Amino acid sequence: MTPVDCPMPAKHASVPDMNPHSPDDPFGTRPAPARGKWRTLVRRQLATVLRHDARPAGGAAARKRRWPGRAGRGAAVLLVTVAVPVAVAVPSMTAARARLYTEPPGRMPPGRTAAVQAHDPARPTAVVVLGNEGTNAADALPPYEVLAASGAFNVYTVAPRRRLVPLVGGLDLVPDLDFAELDRLLPGPPDVIVVPQIEGEPSPGSPIISWLDRQRAGGSPLLVSVCVGAETLAEAGYLDGRPATSNWLGLIGLRRSHPRVGWVDDVRYVDDGDVITSAGVLSGIDGTLRAVERIAGQAAAGRAAAAVRWPHYSPGRAAAITPPHLAAADSAGLLSAAYRWDREDLGVLLTDGVTETELAAVFRGYTELNFLARPLAFTLDGAPARSRHGLTFVPRGDAATAAGEVDRIVVPGTAASTLTLPKALDGVPAVRPNARPGFAFDGVLLDIARQHDTATARWVAKSVSYPVGHLDLVGPAWPWGLTLRLALLLAAGLALAGTLVHLLRRLRDRRRRS
Repeated sequence: MTPVDCPMPAKHASVPDMNPHSPDDPFGTRPAPARGKWRTLVRRQLATVLRHDARPAGGAAARKRRWPGRAGRGAAVLLVTVAVPVAVAVPSMTAARARLYTEPPGRMPPGRTAAVQAHDPARPTAVVVLGNEGTNAADALPPYEVLAASGAFNVYTVAPRRRLVPLVGGLDLVPDLDFAELDRLLPGPPDVIVVPQIEGEPSPGSPIISWLDRQRAGGSPLLVSVCVGAETLAEAGYLDGRPATSNWLGLIGLRRSHPRVGWVDDVRYVDDGDVITSAGVLSGIDGTLRAVERIAGQAAAGRAAAAVRWPHYSPGRAAAITPPHLAAADSAGLLSAAYRWDREDLGVLLTDGVTETELAAVFRGYTELNFLARPLAFTLDGAPARSRHGLTFVPRGDAATAAGEVDRIVVPGTAASTLTLPKALDGVPAVRPNARPGFAFDGVLLDIARQHDTATARWVAKSVSYPVGHLDLVGPAWPWGLTLRLALLLAAGLALAGTLVHLLRRLRDRRRRS
């Protein structure tokens, strides 16, 4: 008897098939009791997608012919799966981005600002340029404070038109002067012109670039760009053939759009004669300190650095930095921007005497590139507040407004750390980020770590070019809740893909039968 004719021994006849995938269920889609519901759902969808090509007839040649179709279906499934979280993320990020610079609801207070009233013709003059459509608070306010704290300059904020300027996050600033008023005040161009990130695309012939052209034609002002404010100088043609730096994220596009500029990314600023370009956000403090050194001396710059509690001042030279690059941990910022659709409403109490950098830390720290919160700037009585060095800020509400709208309150300012809040705000949690000594951003980053997670806090610090090795960031390690939202959206996308494949296959089979 040949081996083919040998009957199965009786003792083996009842041995069960150890393969759990039966012919009518080749992918094991029937749920086993021990499997979780989510695992079962995913396996069923994968089975729906792949079942048609699981065991193609006709041998290797047939399988080879079917491979392009299988690959195409796999690509389509991947596309549909990813499309669901993308479809949720895009409108969420778009809406959050639109809230960064919103039209100020308040009115300009009458009269001249305190800074203009104190003009001293014997001093050099420095100005921080603002865009009427919006300006980044962390680019504009810290350099302003550095210049004012040095005690060596008349310092003004200027804008094309003298009307309220929205800073990032909803902080409305009264510019000291418009361009025409500044031209009447000074016999020539200012000694220092600081150009921060300005909302809107800079272009030759725009009001700001046209004004800069006139200042350079009338003298030799020292230009200081902060972060992607370098794009304005590059668009004007001031950086062609010269070394320059900018925000490490912005450099990705700037190298392509302005190839004639010698972009570098390993220093906090580049001093190239009549132009100083600063790297990301808080590197603007270093670039401005360099401008103070050149005009008023290192002693004045040292006083300013100590006044703003900047720990990275490098007298006489630009500090070297390790060129930053996007890393896997930075995806915490993307998760926050894309899937934090339940952002908290954060009341920010403006008080007289708060420093400009303390305000910048709050309005930049909780908003741009992370979108952690929706800030509401308010004062207790709804009246404007004046910062330590004379800037005027118009609130968008009072204590009663905040009590009915916000989830938490942030009270920036060292002096305000002991302020007693009114009864109207009883029951609203309050955080005072500047109650402990340190740089203005420290308390905000510590709060972000506690309230959200340390990965997001580190991303915020990285996005503003601020080293945080000295901070003990305590909180959850990762935004697990947001990660779960992404996972659920991917599962929904996979389910949708499987359903579509199933419906298309049924439609095809019906057509074949007909």
